[in-house]
Amino acid sequence: MGRIVGILAFALQIQLVLGPDVARAEAPAATPGAIFGRVKDALDRPIGDVEIQLEAADGRVVSTTKSAPDGRFQFRDVEAGTYSVVAAKSGFENGNVIVSVEGGATAAAQIVLPSKTALELGVVAKKLDLARNSITPSTGSSVYDIDKEAIQTQAGGENAGFNQVLLRAPGVVNDSFGQIHVRGDHANLQYRINGVQLPEGISGFGQAFDARFVDNVRLIDGALPAQYGFRTAGVIDIDTKNGAYDPGGAASFYGGSRNTYIPSIEYGGATESTSYYLTGTWQYDKIGIESPTSAINPIHDRTNQGRGFMFLSGLLDPTTRVSLISGNSIGTFQIPNNPGQEQEFTLAGVPTFASQNLDENQSEWNNYGVLALQKSLDTVDFQVAVYTRFTQSLFKPDEAGDLIFNGVASRDLRNSWANGVQGDASYKLSEAHTLRAGLLVQEEKTTSDNDVSVFPADSSGAQTSDVPFTITDNSNKLGYLYGLYVQDEWRLTKALTFNYGLRYDRVAAFVRGGQVSPRINMVYATPEGTTLHVGWSRYFTPPPLELVAPTEVTAFNGTTNQSAITTDSPVKPERTDYFDAGIGQVVFPGLHVGIDAYYKNVRNLLDEGQFGAALILSPFNYKKGYVYGTELTFSYQIQNFTAWGNFGYSLARGTKIASSQFEFDPDELNYIQQHYVYLDHDQRYTSSFGVSYLWNDTRFMAECLTSSGLRQGFANTGKLPAYTPVNIGVSHVFHLNELGTLSLRADILNLFDESYEIRSGTGIGVGAPQYGGRRAYFAGISKSF
Repeated sequence: MGRIVGILAFALQIQLVLGPDVARAEAPAATPGAIFGRVKDALDRPIGDVEIQLEAADGRVVSTTKSAPDGRFQFRDVEAGTYSVVAAKSGFENGNVIVSVEGGATAAAQIVLPSKTALELGVVAKKLDLARNSITPSTGSSVYDIDKEAIQTQAGGENAGFNQVLLRAPGVVNDSFGQIHVRGDHANLQYRINGVQLPEGISGFGQAFDARFVDNVRLIDGALPAQYGFRTAGVIDIDTKNGAYDPGGAASFYGGSRNTYIPSIEYGGATESTSYYLTGTWQYDKIGIESPTSAINPIHDRTNQGRGFMFLSGLLDPTTRVSLISGNSIGTFQIPNNPGQEQEFTLAGVPTFASQNLDENQSEWNNYGVLALQKSLDTVDFQVAVYTRFTQSLFKPDEAGDLIFNGVASRDLRNSWANGVQGDASYKLSEAHTLRAGLLVQEEKTTSDNDVSVFPADSSGAQTSDVPFTITDNSNKLGYLYGLYVQDEWRLTKALTFNYGLRYDRVAAFVRGGQVSPRINMVYATPEGTTLHVGWSRYFTPPPLELVAPTEVTAFNGTTNQSAITTDSPVKPERTDYFDAGIGQVVFPGLHVGIDAYYKNVRNLLDEGQFGAALILSPFNYKKGYVYGTELTFSYQIQNFTAWGNFGYSLARGTKIASSQFEFDPDELNYIQQHYVYLDHDQRYTSSFGVSYLWNDTRFMAECLTSSGLRQGFANTGKLPAYTPVNIGVSHVFHLNELGTLSLRADILNLFDESYEIRSGTGIGVGAPQYGGRRAYFAGISKSF
């Protein structure tokens, strides 16, 4: 915590040194003053590289400058008087604004430059975007926005993993393998791209999404309205970049410690009726997965990853749009080794085997596509989309090594192909009532193929032969999800909105079930900047079909993979009552603070664990569980200075294992049947803070994440130590006139080289230990075109 205070104090000193606009110190009653401003186009998009002149009343040019990529500019040491700020850039009409500067004061100048080319496509696309977002609003929920400018102010910028972007939001807990947990849930996250819900993929090491294509991402949680179903711990709602708003592109290269290389390219544009955006990223490094030791350089930890994304949109008429989205990610990962492990079994022909020489590998694929039709009229808006997603994970063991150290070597192939249709519509019945309804139907086929090598064993599990044999354990299943909702947004007064609705969900897969779920939310918002929300929602969460793979438990009797428990109850849907209340307040312009509290009462609480060498998580249920917590958040922005912070308290517990009992050790299972235990992803305290300052075209940034530690030990009765890694970075933009802009950045991750453990290798459903990355240095260059 001392490091956090020190960094924030250092940031405050930067404010005081670098300008009165940041520190808000009382200026002396004397000249000179200053002018701060921003240049935008008619679509409210910032315009960079604009030539700006400051002209005195007699026509003299007092000073000149250029706008930064975010459109901001400034003139300092300005004598008191009246001035004209004139802006000019090729392709735009000139713009100007008159400002008056008083002695020692600052003045604001906002300039809009009309484009010389037609903006009809951009204007229509912007209206349709607003209409699309209004079809499925987040009324009554807790919402946290992160835009593309905020992404640039974090360490690594767009090169950071998508999970790192989400860690800026309150209530988000960091875990190993790139996993995150929101408000005490293991996974249960819903991802939406431009309003369309994507099916879940098979969890693994890689990130399915690239932060590069994000225009804005919202984390929506709490008591959700009726349009959000199935995955409800948090909704990750992504608005993608669009060539109609972001024409042009950039090629970049980012790299550094652990042989990290990340080249990427992105490009967007538009014609009279069509817009497009494409991006591609490749990543290579030697720390693809968290190390099982605290060593600076892990053993056998190389990764190759590629991610691509495409967005196409075409106007059929001013009220109708067709959009195509396609994305893919592919990755190969070496499983890092933990040296010095003792041999547990004997393999014929291999008398010795050093654990640092193991050669386990995992490969992952994730591909998705969406075709959407949107129509927006005066009182009716709707969007209909068809989607598909294929995901696959393949774990290749070290046949000899895994048998020697684990008594089992399993080649695990898991894939899933989902197809569905989603429709959402809104109808403005009157000024007071907006009706909304929608449906989702999804078909998914999942396949699990496992070839498991084992040794013969006696009833006690002792090896009886050093010659292994193979058992084939395969399964497949075709499953369906159905969802239907209707709701009414009732504006009782200008400040008070009441949103109520019903949702019906049903699953037909390994288990069958359904539920009618009422949703009630109320929001009170005042012109003074106070927003109060309170709500109750009932949730129905089916187990993830792509992770459910029934095992014939008795097939492994008499082997070194025999389970001491043979009970294998099917995984059940989770049913939850969720209560949430919060208040946000604009204290003064630029400063927003908020507090939110939640409580969840859960039946058949779903959790997931790693019960084998492959990182393919398996779901199971606690018969009963509860989660509650509180979140505090603030954001502050004034001129070129930004600060943000979050603090979360959470407690998550469950009791009585109700499915997949064979995965557990008998002693641990008996304990859980009689006690409430902490979930393995329970973390009592989580906080994140960050500051950034833009000085001319140079941005300085610092951020830190504080975690009180995840659970460990027998039945999760222990807790790992707290940790606080600190990241810093600096970037600069060079304006090259006709050649565009060139951006450079440098980052240091884990500035103080803190050695910390994310997982200890013990706890419910925890495989191996994982340590956070040690101090690392990175630099990057990006050229726009």
